[in-house]
Amino acid sequence: MPRWKALPEELDPQVREFAGQLRRLIDRSGLSVAAVADSTGYSKTSWERYLNGRLLPPLRAVLALAEQTGAHPSHLTTLWELAERAWSRAEMRQDVTMEAIRVAQARAALGELDPDPAATDASSEKTGKAEKAGKAGKAGPPETPAPAPHPGTAPLSQVPSSTDFPGWEAVAPAPQPAPAEGTSGRRYRTPMILVGAAGAVLVAVAGVLLLNPGAAPAKKEAAARTAPAPAPSVEPALPNGVRCTGDGCVGKDPEAMGCGGQHATTPSRGLAGRTLIEVRYSSVCHTAWARISRAARGDQATISAGGHRATARAERAGDAYTPMVSVSGDPAKVAACGTTVAGLKGCSQPLPPTAAGAVGPSGAPSRTPR
Repeated sequence: MPRWKALPEELDPQVREFAGQLRRLIDRSGLSVAAVADSTGYSKTSWERYLNGRLLPPLRAVLALAEQTGAHPSHLTTLWELAERAWSRAEMRQDVTMEAIRVAQARAALGELDPDPAATDASSEKTGKAEKAGKAGKAGPPETPAPAPHPGTAPLSQVPSSTDFPGWEAVAPAPQPAPAEGTSGRRYRTPMILVGAAGAVLVAVAGVLLLNPGAAPAKKEAAARTAPAPAPSVEPALPNGVRCTGDGCVGKDPEAMGCGGQHATTPSRGLAGRTLIEVRYSSVCHTAWARISRAARGDQATISAGGHRATARAERAGDAYTPMVSVSGDPAKVAACGTTVAGLKGCSQPLPPTAAGAVGPSGAPSRTPR
């Protein structure tokens, strides 16, 4: 019966290669999973997940396994960083897929509840046109008022006839043409109103200018003062959890300020005895700090950049890291040096671009130590 289960087919090639390398190290050392768990301080269940590709191990667990199996920590750390970036990319793709599914479900639910807006607008327009046509049909042609009698003439019933005055013939008054409906009043009333209004405006403007000659310049100055000022430039927002950038981060803890984890890469690495020395760089915060791993109590690490210097001393066996310094140039040119309690010294050396890596997505959760 094989010792290891087959790795999942959907696993990223970088993660698959890293998990396979961990299995080969354990096979060559002859250790069991339980023995690895006892020697590294991580549970057997956790190591089963690491070795079966269901979870990416933290860097501390990887370095502890390298110490137990005699593997070179620098090479194993490089493989771990490549697998960590691949793991982050897979999580990001899964988040985007789930978000697209939720958006599609929300749109489908809204489409079932709300009618088609275009159909609603078309039906409303048709209804409005029908109502207007019905009103026009009911109204009919406008009635023409009967012409009024000419001023100064009596009604026909009061005109004297020939029977009242013998020898006289009844003469009917000559008919007068009726004026067109409302044209005579409108023809002359509207222009007069417009001329009167224009004259009133001109008189008012002339009066204001005569009484207050400086009103026009004052209005221009007031308009210039009230003109909207150009919007101030807004600095780009930092990713969620990041609290500082540049000189504002100098002397501060990278983890507390959100600059570590997924926002950090390792541009250079070296050894002082068996102690691993690394420069950690954050392109989001534009800072760097030194980190030592597998350190004994009393080992020190120092980093200098941007006119600032920071030192860390391991208070117990394990890891230690310095506060941040500002970096404005190439992070590969920033070096960190370490000194062990035995007097051994060493400094970091630049790594190839493929090993140095790139900063992971800003929104991914941090699973790495500083």
